Amino acid sequence: MTIPISQGGSGPAGRRSRWAVWTCAPHRVLFLPGVLQLVAAMLFMAWDIGGRNLGLWAVPAWPVPPAWAHAWLMLYGLFPWFIFGFGLTAVPNWTGVRPRRAEWLAAGLPMIAGLVLFYAGLFGSRAVLVAGGLVHLAGWLAGTVALTRIVFTAEARDPQGVAIVVLLYVGAIGSGGSILAIALLQADWLALARDAGLWLFLLPVFLVVNHRMIPFFSSRVLSGYALYRPAFSLPFLGAACTAHYLLEGASLGEWTWVADAPMAAWVGWLALKWGLTQSLRARLLAMLHISLSVLAVALAFSAVASLAALAGHPGLFGRGPMHLLTVGYLAAMTFGMVSRVSLGHSGRALEADSMTWYGFLALIAVGVARAAADFAPLGGTARSALLGLAALAWIAIVAGWAARFVPVYLAPRSDGREG
Repeated sequence: MTIPISQGGSGPAGRRSRWAVWTCAPHRVLFLPGVLQLVAAMLFMAWDIGGRNLGLWAVPAWPVPPAWAHAWLMLYGLFPWFIFGFGLTAVPNWTGVRPRRAEWLAAGLPMIAGLVLFYAGLFGSRAVLVAGGLVHLAGWLAGTVALTRIVFTAEARDPQGVAIVVLLYVGAIGSGGSILAIALLQADWLALARDAGLWLFLLPVFLVVNHRMIPFFSSRVLSGYALYRPAFSLPFLGAACTAHYLLEGASLGEWTWVADAPMAAWVGWLALKWGLTQSLRARLLAMLHISLSVLAVALAFSAVASLAALAGHPGLFGRGPMHLLTVGYLAAMTFGMVSRVSLGHSGRALEADSMTWYGFLALIAVGVARAAADFAPLGGTARSALLGLAALAWIAIVAGWAARFVPVYLAPRSDGREG
């Protein structure tokens, strides 16, 4: 069942203003700044790496350590755009309860303003940076309240919808905790909030969406496809994510393999069971399956790093497993899922062109390069070169992708339908 989204304007589509077109559907309002943020967040990091690590130019005296800003920008300032854009588009289809234009604007506009303030604060004022984080959080909460209404006023509770709403509240706490830590310059608090953003928010949300959408999309493309969603799967993965976070927070990184190894094995099984090999015949579908396979590898890598620490080699792989997970899985999965939603909701064919397909594969390669940069035996020069290369490759890939899809969010649907 598809719930139509009002255009928020009147008259023929061709006569509507760019504002009316952009604001007529939630995925347009949220995806567009998210795609731009994919470029902006890494431009900041590349600028800092080029100046501080490689000495290519002068960098400002940042009001907070650049790694702190990078962590918030990449976890809380990036992926929620796509989570809200997807959630306010898909969850209404699951529940039969329509979103309101005022709701997605109340989420998107403060988040945009907050991100602009955050970047402005990077150039000298921690107070402005913190204010930006709080304004962004206000939009986040508005979007979460909207999804709460959509989920809990439905005739029947949709379990995945409920899970996404709960996790968005958890993510809001994590984002708020990060901003508080930045305001008070508390490194330990920031580390807890950063890890919560990954293990208690982003990874669980993505796993919920994957369980719902990968089998569904596969069933629409692959003939004779049998849906496979064991009832224990999401609770098991959620418990394992929580266990990893608690062990990490207790400085027991050498034991996180207890959670990561079973997760890696189960996700790898799901990737095969959901049709990894069959999906390769359809690029847009294959992007989702391949991303999930990278998650299995990243979790296995995390388990190996933990076992290495247990064997007396802590820090051998640095934060390499985390970077493979965030870039090779979260970013690549976002690339694939947002491409599919954007094409489908703009009336275009559900086919990945060569730029999208090879950009996706290159993004996974960037994740591998970024993970390799954290390998302890690497010298400082080699590490900086890999960091710079990964940042530049990311920018080139996502800038090309942005150029492909930003015009889509500002143009009426090609099939003349609403939304």
